[in-house]
Amino acid sequence: MDNKNTGNDPCPIARTLALVGDTWSILILRDAHAGLTRFDQFRKSLGIAPTILTRRLATLTEEGLLEKRRYSEHPPREEYLLTAAGRDFLPVLFMIAAWGRQHRGGGKLVQFFDAETGTEIKAVAVDEVTGAKIGTRPMRMVTPDEN
Repeated sequence: MDNKNTGNDPCPIARTLALVGDTWSILILRDAHAGLTRFDQFRKSLGIAPTILTRRLATLTEEGLLEKRRYSEHPPREEYLLTAAGRDFLPVLFMIAAWGRQHRGGGKLVQFFDAETGTEIKAVAVDEVTGAKIGTRPMRMVTPDEN
């Protein structure tokens, strides 16, 4: 699939995957939610080549999921902070993790806990209108021309 063409696709899934559909971008967002902000922190955590990391950080910044902020003038150094759009991606990460735990589990897996209650987070997607768990009811996809 050509990512440049999917950015105008009427499907929000295709548009989103055009932006964050590669492994590195999603893992950078995971690490940003875990508190990492600096280039060297991301590089060490991910074992990613500097050129790839530079490109992914630039794209995530240009697309509004991260913002750069200078934390040192001498030498000039910048950190990457989540924007509102980046913070809104956290439930997506949790749904990916829930799917992975169910279908790609085995062995020891990272667990996520609520910092206030100490309970493990068990993510589910629920339709805001009906309250039904997503995937338990039939759905249909309507293109913009059909509205």
